[in-house]
Amino acid sequence: MKTMTLYEANALVRETIELTLDQQYWVEAELSEVRESRGHCYMELVQFEQDKNESAQRSYQRSTPIARASAKCWASAWAMLRPHFERVTGQQLHAGLKVLLQVYPQFHEAYGFSWIVTDINPEFTMGDMMRKRQEIIRQLQEEGVYDLQKELIFPMFAQRIAVISSATAAGYGDFCHQLRENEYGFVFRTELFAAVMQGEQIEESLIAALNRINEHANDFDCVVIIRGGGATADLSGFDTLALAENVANFPLPVITGIGHERDECVLDMISHLRVKTPTAAAAFLIEHLKEVNDRLEEAETTIYNKVSNRIRFERLKIERLAGIIPRLPRQRLEDARHGLLLSEGRLRTIAEGMLKDSQYRLLMAGSRLKTATEHLLEKKVFLLEHLRVQLEAHDPQLLLKRGYSITLHKGKAVRDPNQLQGGDEIETRLQKGTIHSVVK
Repeated sequence: MKTMTLYEANALVRETIELTLDQQYWVEAELSEVRESRGHCYMELVQFEQDKNESAQRSYQRSTPIARASAKCWASAWAMLRPHFERVTGQQLHAGLKVLLQVYPQFHEAYGFSWIVTDINPEFTMGDMMRKRQEIIRQLQEEGVYDLQKELIFPMFAQRIAVISSATAAGYGDFCHQLRENEYGFVFRTELFAAVMQGEQIEESLIAALNRINEHANDFDCVVIIRGGGATADLSGFDTLALAENVANFPLPVITGIGHERDECVLDMISHLRVKTPTAAAAFLIEHLKEVNDRLEEAETTIYNKVSNRIRFERLKIERLAGIIPRLPRQRLEDARHGLLLSEGRLRTIAEGMLKDSQYRLLMAGSRLKTATEHLLEKKVFLLEHLRVQLEAHDPQLLLKRGYSITLHKGKAVRDPNQLQGGDEIETRLQKGTIHSVVK
């Protein structure tokens, strides 16, 4: 029987593929892995068998692929295909994305088979993304939760803000600065619940942050989800059913300022209010409180004018009666005037009381914010002191002072004598010096 080497067998496969599959093909697949190296893009393609009786959303929850293959896009093509794909779709290539690739087959004797990518159709991916988004919206509507956030009443004095953002995002800093430096002198209290705002961990991280806020929901008036930078890549993380359900059912109004203008994600659609940028979210909160303040001032003016008009009306009424009945005893007229003065005083007292009560509420709100901030700082200082004491307690010098010693071999502590062999040099550290020895 004639035999051949593995190289000869692989060469035969390569020649067969080159002769029989000598053209390019458009292939539809799903990405299970994407990575870049030295300017090249390496992909792992999969295809799952879908149950046609299931909805499109649930069909993505299958587990066993019916086909797998590796694909490569060399740097010369990837340098042009990547920016075009991201510009059209607003997405980077990532695991879970459905793509339509133009490929030709290649078999290498040492590296095996792979498809070589020469083109990517971004419109196909856009269509699949839109279909997924519409399916999520449809399911939210069927569950009756799509409009729940819109039905919430935004608090009049929304000054206690829970912020979900990356701690290092420039947008978060801009948001806090704009609230702190507002021209009206309003006081806002913000608390950051840090989350991942890019990549595949967006959904899990945002849901975890919402759960932490929900544990203290009574301490906040609303939630603001912001992402700085304005990049449109990685927005698919905001287009998930689980995240949308969490936001839709959240007990506090949720404002999104994710920093993109080209299109709305599902998170934008389901939230109480969507703004374009983090600074726009801060501007909304400031303007909302300004409108409330204007309404209070307008109510103050209205109450004052109504009281003044009523006093003038009563005064004219008394004067008219005094002219019609000039023979009434002077005492009755004086009593009437006195009663009018008392009524005027009571009305002014009521009006002033209402105004002072409104002012007191505003002052108390500011005081509570200050007290809460000071309490938080005290807790953090106590925690730092506790950590410092723990670090000192684990200082090796304390053990040496108590008469213990540390034996080192090649700079590492010796815990088992079996680690050493004859001729090994060891170092014994004491409180007041070091002894060098050789193992026999």
